[in-house]
Amino acid sequence: MTDFAATRAMFDLPEGVIYLDGNSLGPLPRAVATRVGRAITDEWGQMVITGWNRAGWMDLPARVGDRVGRLIGAPAGSVIMGDTLSIKVYQALASALELRADRRVILSDTGNFPSDLYMADGLCRTLGPDYRLKTVPPEVVESAIDDTIAVLMITEVDYRTGRKHDMARLIAKAHEHGALVVWDLAHSAGAIPVDVAGADTDFAVGCSYKYLNSGPGGPAFIYVAPRLVGKVQPALSGWLGHEAPFAFDLEYRPGPGIERMRVGTPPILQLVALDAALDVWDGVDMNDLRARSLELQQIFIDRVAAGAPELRLASPVDGHARGSQVSFHHEDGYAIIQALIAEGVIGDFRAPDILRFGFTPLYLTPQDVTKAADTLCAIIQHRRWDQPEFKTRSKVT
Repeated sequence: MTDFAATRAMFDLPEGVIYLDGNSLGPLPRAVATRVGRAITDEWGQMVITGWNRAGWMDLPARVGDRVGRLIGAPAGSVIMGDTLSIKVYQALASALELRADRRVILSDTGNFPSDLYMADGLCRTLGPDYRLKTVPPEVVESAIDDTIAVLMITEVDYRTGRKHDMARLIAKAHEHGALVVWDLAHSAGAIPVDVAGADTDFAVGCSYKYLNSGPGGPAFIYVAPRLVGKVQPALSGWLGHEAPFAFDLEYRPGPGIERMRVGTPPILQLVALDAALDVWDGVDMNDLRARSLELQQIFIDRVAAGAPELRLASPVDGHARGSQVSFHHEDGYAIIQALIAEGVIGDFRAPDILRFGFTPLYLTPQDVTKAADTLCAIIQHRRWDQPEFKTRSKVT
């Protein structure tokens, strides 16, 4: 059994705060500051450019990629780190479209994260007027898969509502119709059990700064199924994806396996932070994590339903159809979240009316969740959110 008291002790949590926003930015693991500090002073400071060899910086994207791969059911050598999630979405889509060159349609859903849709739309415009992005409501994605679809691009867990797609089912349907699948695991990796190999996933991407706790702007990852990776010709053919980067050839030759999905110089300090943050996962069983997450979510839902019925559940009632978050509708959701933050409970808001709460068993206890729910209910009952200072929108919501 996973010892969640032990994992909680591995985080440097802000005093007096209950943090329910790890689905947006994970908190700081205690080991990160020391590890990054050492990388700055002992490696960058003392080794300077020789750190690429002496400190193993060049190998970090693959080594850390394998550690992330363990959490998403990926075999060794099939995940690489670097760049941003939007870049990895673009890479995966471009590669998948090239592998299905006789088709022109990317299928996604209206619940997908907008950035993924923006990248897909931009790629289609670059490729020409025959290419298009087709979006449908999440609940009808499966029925929309047909022989015209080149690529199905889906975020497994809806960023607003927490609604969870059936990965294996959609992959099977897509493959039946000759389409490839790109999964965005931004709200899955480190939140729920994932098995990209077992589900026969073609491509998967995700960020590391949410449930994996790599820090703001932490690097993204990309997985390519080993059966496909040798066929991929990267559209973003950066020098570190080259077979021999330091040969400085004028013609691009893709590197071996997943190495070809590298693009530019990796963010070493953030990879070091992620590497340290992943130590928290060494003793964690993902099935234990999922069971505890569902327990915490249900505590929160039940107490909010009893104490603040005007908050309407936006997430699926069935916990197994959710990721690791719970969301509610309220027309004054932004102000409510600001009032909640002012009282030491951090959640977040997503337009137009979503109050969103993440449940991360690595550092949250049932007592935390009970207190957070009771605080939210009291704010609603006494309209403590109805103050001018809570209604002024900040740049980040």
